[in-house]
Amino acid sequence: MLVYNSQTHRKQELEPIEPGKIRMYVCGPTVYDQIHIGNARTFLSFDVIRRYLMFKGYEVTFAQNLTDVDDKIINRANEQGRTAAEVAEEFSNKFIEQMHRFGILDPDIRPRATREIEAMQEMIQLLIDNGNAYPVPSGDVYFSVRSDHAYGVLSGRDLDQLRAGERVEVNDEKRDPFDFALWKAAKPGEPSWPSPWGEGRPGWHTECCAMIHRYLGTPIDIHGGGADLVFPHHENETAQAMCAWHAPLANVWMHTGMLQINEEKMSKSLGNFYTLKEVLDRYPANAVRILMLQTHYRAPLDFSFDRLEGAVSSLDRLSSCVKNLRWAAEAAPADGKLTEADRALGASIDAANAEFTASMDDDFNTAGGLAAVFGLVTESNKYLSEAAGSIETAVTLRAADTLVELCGVLGIDLSRESAGDELPAELVTLAAERAGYAGTNPAEAAEALLNARQEARKARDWGTADAIRDGIAALGLIVEDTAAGARLRRKKD
Repeated sequence: MLVYNSQTHRKQELEPIEPGKIRMYVCGPTVYDQIHIGNARTFLSFDVIRRYLMFKGYEVTFAQNLTDVDDKIINRANEQGRTAAEVAEEFSNKFIEQMHRFGILDPDIRPRATREIEAMQEMIQLLIDNGNAYPVPSGDVYFSVRSDHAYGVLSGRDLDQLRAGERVEVNDEKRDPFDFALWKAAKPGEPSWPSPWGEGRPGWHTECCAMIHRYLGTPIDIHGGGADLVFPHHENETAQAMCAWHAPLANVWMHTGMLQINEEKMSKSLGNFYTLKEVLDRYPANAVRILMLQTHYRAPLDFSFDRLEGAVSSLDRLSSCVKNLRWAAEAAPADGKLTEADRALGASIDAANAEFTASMDDDFNTAGGLAAVFGLVTESNKYLSEAAGSIETAVTLRAADTLVELCGVLGIDLSRESAGDELPAELVTLAAERAGYAGTNPAEAAEALLNARQEARKARDWGTADAIRDGIAALGLIVEDTAAGARLRRKKD
């Protein structure tokens, strides 16, 4: 399995530190607001990477933090007249809620910065003892960037070039403008904790490094995040690890590309800023996944609502194919005889599995994985059309199961698409009126209505056929005519 390492700028064979096991960490959100869809793209990408590693048989330990103390949280709390802890708790819960809606697996370990203060202070003290950090009279503690001779190993940045070309923070207490805060002295009204250097709180770059070392050990196999975190956040993280424990923080660094809206940068000033909640309130999570997974995780993603509408159509095609395969298999006689069409579908299933695995083994190419899935959808629909009355149950169910399994690896949960498929009880009344049905079972009522409609059409009694169709439509259902017969399904919103 090839994985692109942001540090080496090349694909390399994935070689776990411990055979059969992967320790993986992805930077989580700063919890002061609903996350936007750019954040969501990163979390989705690593959710799929995690799922595929598990699919391949690895035992994956996945950790993701919540940054629940930060300037943004404090500012939001001051704006709203609340405590920082109240703001952080609210948006921590909202983040987790949206992750569940999006089908993101919970991490095995979800540390919160405010609960890891002791681990951070231990790391800071170790860096001071090693000569890589220094406290100043104000109570701040800074990391000495130039004490790490390998600084820039991840991002490729050169400090002298940065000094010439970029603005850096000016602070009289710093020994060097590039030094960054490990511990920030308390300001009036801000959350703070006691420390050997005075009351204060941790710097942003400090928390992940300390949490990784505490819960996963160092180095870990994979560290991930958005491309915007490479510098300075991840560069500062790995510098701390090397100086504190004399080991890399991670063997492989992985970063997702940025998300754009209609080829423009997403920003509130342009009026094209969307939260994940806003999008999921309007569109199925599975459709949003399909849209995002059509682009390789390292490439920039162009998000548009036109493309999202297309993803909704693709999802409908996918879920309908699975339902039709299973419905046809249930209706087919089990004679065990294989036709040429059955063998061709079996070969298509094998090809889809091979293509899916080859794509995902090549740096988690989800676009290729989706192509394999929809290739099997095309072949399955062709089979259902051509085989008609000679459906073979086993191969048909195998095609459906394969689609469900491969989609599950991508986090596309097709069981969600079946939710609400139950036929309404009102069908019984309609069937009594239009088809003389005398029972109480909605599925039997549906069959009676479809049979009555078919008989009316054969007799060219278009009025009766149309009345049955219109009555069905009034119940939020449509008649789907397939090669294997007609059935009812719910209309898409």
